[in-house]
Amino acid sequence: MFFVDVLETEGLGNRSYLAGGARAAVAVDPPRDIDRVIAEAARRGVRIAAVAETHVHNDYITGGLELARLTGARYLVPAGAEVAYARVAVADGDVEPVDEGLELRAVATPGHTPHHTSYVLEESGRAVAAFTGGSLLIGGVGRPDLVEPRLTEELARAQHASAHRLADRLDDEVAVLPTHGFGSFCSSSRAGGEHSTIGAEKAANPALAQDVETFVAELLASLDDVPAYYAHMAPANADGPAPVDLTEPRRADADEIARRLAAGEWVVDLRSRVAFAAGHVAGSFNFEVDGQLATYLAWMIPWGKPVTLLAGSAAEVARAQRELARVGIDRPAAAAVGSPADWVVDGARPASFRRATFAELAAARHEGADVVVVDVRRDSERANGWVEGSVHIPVHEIHRRLAEVPPGTVWVHCAGGMRAAVAASVLDAAGREVVAVDDGFAAAADAGLPLATPSDGRAA
Repeated sequence: MFFVDVLETEGLGNRSYLAGGARAAVAVDPPRDIDRVIAEAARRGVRIAAVAETHVHNDYITGGLELARLTGARYLVPAGAEVAYARVAVADGDVEPVDEGLELRAVATPGHTPHHTSYVLEESGRAVAAFTGGSLLIGGVGRPDLVEPRLTEELARAQHASAHRLADRLDDEVAVLPTHGFGSFCSSSRAGGEHSTIGAEKAANPALAQDVETFVAELLASLDDVPAYYAHMAPANADGPAPVDLTEPRRADADEIARRLAAGEWVVDLRSRVAFAAGHVAGSFNFEVDGQLATYLAWMIPWGKPVTLLAGSAAEVARAQRELARVGIDRPAAAAVGSPADWVVDGARPASFRRATFAELAAARHEGADVVVVDVRRDSERANGWVEGSVHIPVHEIHRRLAEVPPGTVWVHCAGGMRAAVAASVLDAAGREVVAVDDGFAAAADAGLPLATPSDGRAA
């Protein structure tokens, strides 16, 4: 009997897999923190005989090269990928033995990247699972616009063909096991689920239900923003990532935190948005460790700028450090554990700002307060409706567009509260009076706030 274990990387919306038999296994699209994969193999009592990459990743640093080096596994990388290290160049149809009666068959599935390759796990010659990477996802496909803008339409057409190639050659009961699609920005849509099969995808996936022209038109129209840090991921993966270092960062005291802020470095408070609003080091930014920390911090921080982490516990620092290493922010400059009272210099007091609901925003507007509403959702979210009169600056652009925020008290909102807290911390650090709306956007209409939509003919 074969097994397939799932290793989730929730903050990035990705999955890696360990699949094998009684004695040996293959790791597919492993994360940077390979200790998780090694621990899972040890739990299973198997050796890692092969490491397989479906493509050169755009959204995270792979652990594949280091995992293969440490375990002596064969490192399978699509032949069309240009990389600077030795590997087993995999072409369509190549077969890699995994364990007795268990093989991995390469299937060329270009679209997410030109060289993208899926792998079909076969038990005694029968396909049982397909590791589809960024090709056929659950309810969608991987986005085709991350390589080169001029190739986007061509790759979108290739995605359609690749999805059909998998569906045509595999039985309906074969499990579909993608890397992307669980919140990853590498997915072309928000569709998804926990489990799927080829048969289920035939019934519901647009790539398999639509003709190519309809599919391509809708896919290209649905593409969302691309996180800025993606530009650094593929080159790092092609060059060969260095081994990850997760040893504890050096501890910083209040004076050092102040010096780093004065030098223009980023000081990031990992505590909850509720705790941050109640009290924080002036000038620090709030990226909750329980939010999409790696995605949004890596998206916003000037690449290579030193970052100091503040947290309530050493465990939170370690968790954040692991998440950030996955996207190439390898070593925090320093870290501090405790509370704002420990982090501010003698004679200073923690800063704070208000949190509120949409109902309180409506009341402030009704009372004629000097209210500026800033919507930090993405373009695709705002297209479905927005608070009338609000200024639109997506959260990943707020630190570069502070001058566009009108004078007044800034009430900042997103869809649920997490991104509003990030933006509020950036505005607060810039000296603005800010109120973070910690509320679901659906409550805006319930509160009586006038909403606008594209059908009204007003600009978003």
